Order: sequence, then C-alpha cells, then structure tokens
Amino acid sequence: MKARYLARAASIAALYVLLTLVFAPISSGLMQCRVSEALCVLPYFTSAAVPGLFVGCALANLLTGAPLYDVLFGSAATLLAALCTYWMRRRVTKYLSPLPSVLFNALIVGALLVYVYQVGVPYWVAAAYVGVGQAIACFVLGIPLLAVLERFPKLWN
Repeated sequence: MKARYLARAASIAALYVLLTLVFAPISSGLMQCRVSEALCVLPYFTSAAVPGLFVGCALANLLTGAPLYDVLFGSAATLLAALCTYWMRRRVTKYLSPLPSVLFNALIVGALLVYVYQVGVPYWVAAAYVGVGQAIACFVLGIPLLAVLERFPKLWN
C-alpha cells in the first residue's frame, strides 16, 4: 500500500512539473495561468495528491529558475491549498475544491511578485492577477478534470 501511495504521489508530482514546463511561457509572472494547477482538484480523490502537488510545485519552481523565496513560499501555498482541499472533500461541494488553491496562491504568490520579483504594482493588484489566472486553471480546467476522474474512478483508484 505504501509503495502505491508513493508511486501515485510521484506521478502527480511528475505530471505537475511536466505541465508547468510545457506551458512555461504562461506559468509564471504577473499575468500567469499555471495549467498544472488544474491538478489542485486531485486531493478531492486521494491524499497522495497532497505531497505530490507540493513536490511537483517545488521541482517546477526550481527547474524554472525561481528564487529560493518563491520555491519555498510558492510551494507552501500549493501545500496549504492541497491540505485544505483534502480536508474539504467531505465537508463542502466538490465544485468548491479548487477554491483553496485560488485563494492561497493569490495571496502568497501575489506577495512574492510584489516583494521578491518587485513587479511594480500594488499587492492587491498582483494578488488579483494571480487569482484570476488560478481561477482559470483551477475552475475552468480543474472542474472538468474532476468530472472525468469521477466518471472513470479506475484512473485514480
């Protein structure tokens, strides 16, 4: 069971990295839509997604040359969001499962953009930009992914 859990987490991490690198031009910056964040719905199905998303985000940030603060805090945003999504799965509607990812990333990555990358806009503007990009990735792409995974449980079981 433990090997299966680790394999599932590693697969999620690898998929997160792959999607981030393939869509690198739109995965970072003030106006970003990190397609890999669509995977934020996975903790709704499996706890293995929590470490998988965290490790995947950390590796993706490292591979794209992000500063240490971004690697640490950007990955922490994904970890917090994944933990909240996993906690929410039996408490609220599945259609809200992407919400923690949108909120944590908007607040934390918005701060990174202003204070680490010094993008030259106020914090709330940066947070709003990140939030919109996250909403696109997490709701527009993540909810259909959730629907497919619900329809075909053998894909994640």
